[in-house]
Amino acid sequence: MLPLKNASRLFLLLFLLATGTAFADVLDDVLERGSIRIGVSEFVPWTMKDADGALQGFEIDVGRKLASDMGVTAEFVAYEWSDIIPAVQNGEVDVIAAGMAITPERALKVNFSRPIAVSGVGLALNAKLTEDLEALSELNRPDVKICVVKGTLADSVARTLFDRASIHTFSDNAEAEEMLLEDRAEAYVASMPAIVFMVLRNTEKVSIPINEPLVASSEAIAVKKGEQELLNFLDAWVTARTSDKWLLTTRDYWFGTLDWASSGAEQ
Repeated sequence: MLPLKNASRLFLLLFLLATGTAFADVLDDVLERGSIRIGVSEFVPWTMKDADGALQGFEIDVGRKLASDMGVTAEFVAYEWSDIIPAVQNGEVDVIAAGMAITPERALKVNFSRPIAVSGVGLALNAKLTEDLEALSELNRPDVKICVVKGTLADSVARTLFDRASIHTFSDNAEAEEMLLEDRAEAYVASMPAIVFMVLRNTEKVSIPINEPLVASSEAIAVKKGEQELLNFLDAWVTARTSDKWLLTTRDYWFGTLDWASSGAEQ
């Protein structure tokens, strides 16, 4: 029989070996599987469908480039925004690439890579319903309806800046935009790029009262908490693709032009 001291050491060694195997990093699974499962959510121009129903957008390009650099294939899984963090927590996907802003609240649920882009939250107004508006403070009234997508940074910003207004939440941006365009809401709070594209498509119905974001933010790729090896790789990947300007030029294509609109993307 082993002395108690040696038995304790043996037990500890076996425990460490067992837990090390049981909690192997997702990176190993991705490389062994030969594919990386990427959670996305439809927001123009991050992720959207072309005329044939295929996904395209900035985050789709990011996911494909990431997979290519890993030597694996990209598998995209689309979620409603409120379901995307639980998806990575439950292991349904390996990473989230959905224009997700880094916030302290989200950092309690997932781990973020280094930022891949800087964005912000913007404000769009229904031109007809707000034609007599003289100051943004006039939106902060109980009779004013403001649309947001549930669980987004814009949702939080709207509730903070317009805490007396009637905030209407939706599962996706299409429903929120529809309410504004149908004269059923005075304002829509969303990502600044989404606001700009909405105005470009509906210049007679929608306006932007200020050209700067209400709140600036940084976007990153998210992984399940504790997946340090995968996170290390993502940080290295972001550093490399920032240095060679790939992220910048790809971002400029999707956010600085409307060239992609000719492909028939749903807007």
